Amino acid sequence: MRDIISILKSVGAIVTHSHFVGTSGRHMPGYIKKDKLTMHTKTTSEVGKLFANKFKNKNIEAVVAPAVGGIPLSQWTAYHLSQITKKDVLSLYTEKDEKSNQIFKRGYDLVVKNKRVLIIEDATTTGGSVKKVVSSVKKAGGKIVTVCVMINRDPKLVNSKSVGAPFSSLGIFKVPSYKEKDCPLCKKHIPIDTETGWGKKYLEYKI
Repeated sequence: MRDIISILKSVGAIVTHSHFVGTSGRHMPGYIKKDKLTMHTKTTSEVGKLFANKFKNKNIEAVVAPAVGGIPLSQWTAYHLSQITKKDVLSLYTEKDEKSNQIFKRGYDLVVKNKRVLIIEDATTTGGSVKKVVSSVKKAGGKIVTVCVMINRDPKLVNSKSVGAPFSSLGIFKVPSYKEKDCPLCKKHIPIDTETGWGKKYLEYKI
């Protein structure tokens, strides 16, 4: 079985040597293009199997991820856990509200109550989205077994303590990230990439 970095590289999902802006607003020289992965069902299934094998002995009853990027990962992970454990593992997701919190809609809060939950995410820079999912699962009465991300860009910044639950990742792709005022890429006047990440929205907001 291939590791997560090999899988991502095989579909061109790891991009470096440019000036990217993440969803958190932080600037970075490397980026994980999740859409490059999720357009391929076979490789997305492969990633789901990595998650499933990692937690196959944890008696997971529901997999929860933030929309939109986490949905296919949640589905494939739940699918493979169901195949491995011979139990019906559910796939659920949270959605952004008007304040950018990750909340349960569609009655999923009632479904997750008292269930043993695995929270997953594609890639994380600050862990902000994951922390919001953790909060919603706890509020709904779900039992968080563990949190796992596909790629952790900064283990010093994102860990069990910062997330508020047991935390791990399938792989680490260390990419430094900076606040705009501290960004060395900005200081070198390297143009922001508007094709990948949140660069286009970031520039529109600045205008």
